[in-house]
Amino acid sequence: MIKNEYDIVVVGAGPAGSTAAKFASEQGASVLMLEKDRDVGYPVRCGEAVSRKGLEEFVEPDEKFIASVINNFSMNAPDGNEVIIPLEQNGYVLERRIFDYELANLAADRGTQILTRAYVNGLLFDGDKVSGVRYEYNGEQKEVKCKIVIAADGVESRVGRWAGLKTYTDFRDMECCVQITAANIPVDQSTCYFYFGEEFAPNGYFWIFPKGKNKANIGLGISGMIGKKRSALSYLNNFMQKHYPEASILTQVAGGVPSSVTLDKISAPGIILVGDAARQVNPLSGGGITSGMRGGRIGGTIAGVSVIRNKPDHLLSYDEAWHSSQGKKHEIFDRIKRGIYNFSDKKFNGIASSFLNVPYEKRTLGNLFKTALFNNPALMIDIAKVFVVK
Repeated sequence: MIKNEYDIVVVGAGPAGSTAAKFASEQGASVLMLEKDRDVGYPVRCGEAVSRKGLEEFVEPDEKFIASVINNFSMNAPDGNEVIIPLEQNGYVLERRIFDYELANLAADRGTQILTRAYVNGLLFDGDKVSGVRYEYNGEQKEVKCKIVIAADGVESRVGRWAGLKTYTDFRDMECCVQITAANIPVDQSTCYFYFGEEFAPNGYFWIFPKGKNKANIGLGISGMIGKKRSALSYLNNFMQKHYPEASILTQVAGGVPSSVTLDKISAPGIILVGDAARQVNPLSGGGITSGMRGGRIGGTIAGVSVIRNKPDHLLSYDEAWHSSQGKKHEIFDRIKRGIYNFSDKKFNGIASSFLNVPYEKRTLGNLFKTALFNNPALMIDIAKVFVVK
């Protein structure tokens, strides 16, 4: 039975929202999580790739939500040269529908109540403080009061806007992305493939992430500036016609991915933002699963402590806690991204050619980035911070 009042209401049951709900519940707070879609984990708008280390921070890897185990990174240059780089730690391509469901189940096990098909359409206020949400369920308008709202409602984050937080992202910092899941894709199931250059994804990259049994997620992300001139879908269609004309398309999704640093402000009295809503996506890779879960862990813990200890102002420490833990790293990733954003095809070809001369056992992603940015001393320092300094 859904009550009329909880300590915390989480809006959105993606990885960030479910993680926030779990950690808030673990502090002893009563938590309700509202999801607008019929099922947790659907629809999937994600490449679904994660590192093993990132996944193991939160859950034990389980074959029921792992489609492929990844051991290699393949860089494909415009001239056709391919560089295979073994990963120091393996990664995974997930089945997000199952994975998200399991994360929500973990939150439920800790005491979170979950309601799907609940469409949040407004906030409640007590003065300037957020004090609950309005939502539609089974055709009826309902309200639920709370001490804290955790907005995990994606890049659009209407909930954040209603609270007065500036969730707008400049289109130049928004990646235009499109992806299909396709069958009859005969690629190595232990390798994630990345293609660079004007033909594939100018100001971005093209990917093939295997999903077992000759299936793969195939897609690309390009900058908003490029997307204004030519659609991401046209690049995808050209690639598929050239490389996999006999493929069967199982699903297709498109949308924007915020490829920028975290929003300037991600908390206000009675509300915090987590995941895509807060722009907690890694700006370099565009990956947001584990980084969003980290935001959920930080935010959910702080929210739970704030409620249980009756310290409302403690909620506002979330901004600094995120920045100290992850935000500063994302600023470095953003600078690295901008350093490689406008590489010419000639530059990508040169990087691949140089790296092919590196002995296989000395090939690492860190060394690849060092090769790419060899003539940029400032960014070499950033590379060292990410890949060398532990």
